[in-house]
Amino acid sequence: MTDATFDQAIKDNPVALIDFWADWCGPCRALAPTIVSLAEDYRGRVFVGKLDIDKNPVASDRFKVSSIPTVLIFKNAKKVAKIVGYAPKKEIDSALKKTLDKKEEETEKRREKA
Repeated sequence: MTDATFDQAIKDNPVALIDFWADWCGPCRALAPTIVSLAEDYRGRVFVGKLDIDKNPVASDRFKVSSIPTVLIFKNAKKVAKIVGYAPKKEIDSALKKTLDKKEEETEKRREKA
């Protein structure tokens, strides 16, 4: 991802997970396999992107990312979760499940009203 594609990516995808990272960051490199694994686990349901903060400072400034790695989860282009620092897969997975469960609840409520 880049600053230029960031807004469109979170607008085009109902749920998006963005990993803010840098090449020089050891914890970021340690988290990378987890991000890849989550992308595979949630393929077709969650957009997963990586944003290098050194090459793309605009989005990181906008969302006040001051420590990396930082994982932001967006739902309908709004930030709904922020995980700062290295986190185990279980923690990020739990945040994604909560976000998806809320999405499914809203869809069900809309169906009931129709």
